[in-house]
Amino acid sequence: MMGQCLMATASTNDNPIRSFLYSNSMFLVFGSLAALLWANADGLLHGHSYHNFVHVNLWPFSHSGHAEHGGHGLTFHFVVNDILMAMFFAIAAKEVWESILPGGALSNLRTAATPLLATAGGVVGPSVVYLVGAVLLGQYSELGNGWAIPCATDIAFSYLIARLIFGNGHPAISFLLLLAIADDALGLAILAVFYPSSEVNLYWLGLTAAAVATGWGFNRGGVRNFWWYLAIPGIMSWVSFYMAGIHAALGLVPVIATLPHAKTDAGLFAETGKETDTLNQFEHWWKEPVELILGLFALVNAGVVLSSVGAGTWLVTTGLFVGKPLGILAFSYFAVKVLKLELPGGMNLKHVAVIGCIASLGFTVALFVSTAAFPNPGPIQDSVKMGALLSFLAPVTALAAAWLMGIRPAFLGGDQSASASVEP
Repeated sequence: MMGQCLMATASTNDNPIRSFLYSNSMFLVFGSLAALLWANADGLLHGHSYHNFVHVNLWPFSHSGHAEHGGHGLTFHFVVNDILMAMFFAIAAKEVWESILPGGALSNLRTAATPLLATAGGVVGPSVVYLVGAVLLGQYSELGNGWAIPCATDIAFSYLIARLIFGNGHPAISFLLLLAIADDALGLAILAVFYPSSEVNLYWLGLTAAAVATGWGFNRGGVRNFWWYLAIPGIMSWVSFYMAGIHAALGLVPVIATLPHAKTDAGLFAETGKETDTLNQFEHWWKEPVELILGLFALVNAGVVLSSVGAGTWLVTTGLFVGKPLGILAFSYFAVKVLKLELPGGMNLKHVAVIGCIASLGFTVALFVSTAAFPNPGPIQDSVKMGALLSFLAPVTALAAAWLMGIRPAFLGGDQSASASVEP
């Protein structure tokens, strides 16, 4: 899911191994594999070392329990999910913010209308499939709160799949990125509104307003070092979210727009690395550490035993592999055939169908929402997490859909003649 920073390649001065690790989100993959192996080894040996590692109390003077349930203990899980992941969502917010600036991918409603409607379909489709499935299974009360899990799209991995299928420069990649950026924005809103971490206390949002005002004050005062924005208004905003009961991982989002930034955005495929404004300096400094953070995130969240497959697993996977592609295709069809909107040049609804299959890879945020929707460790949480993990099968379904649609992957010599148009 999360914007260009997570799909950007490492510096050209890096060695090939380092570049491969960072540009392909390999730390996320390694963390996931390590967690799965560790948790399943525990299962075979009837041990609890993985659970103890994730939920160990790091601060002996705090109360025992899980910090995500209201601050009763500083666990490794809390440090990663609520503190470190704030940087991940901050960079996501950066991408969303720049996309609505003049020249940004979402700044022109005429060109962004179809991808925006496709994004809506990518949320409505999987959530409806999930909820209907929960009702049909008679488990709505137990599993209904997980409706947003299959709504996510992991942009880093989806981008890699899209390049593999369509080839560099194909307009379908631009369409997918537009969809993913809008999905980022919706995902942030869904997490904030529907998944509070504790009882909501809106009075604390006054501190959020103070944080934003402080950030704007820094901006107007000529402060150009992003560390000041993180250290003062950033911490103020994080504390306000934590105390207000809104998921603390979103705590840096309100202050992102206050960092000095360019007045316009160069677009999705602009060359990165040369921008000198504070907001881009923030992204350039944090993009590699965030990859390491994602590895830790996978390590503390992806540890589920293979026997955890259950109703939640099938609801999430059905939402991702059926609801999301159908939703994206149906809403795009409505946009083109009924509203008479246009797809980018070189694209048709067959490409949209394949994009829907690619967007089924919801791994990172789907895993995050799993823990937000079902914060108590146990069979239900593990079953929906397994569904998020199974979204890694999306490349298989996407390649199959492309083949059936007559779209040959780039590595098989597919026709990339449509690459002349890269902006929707």
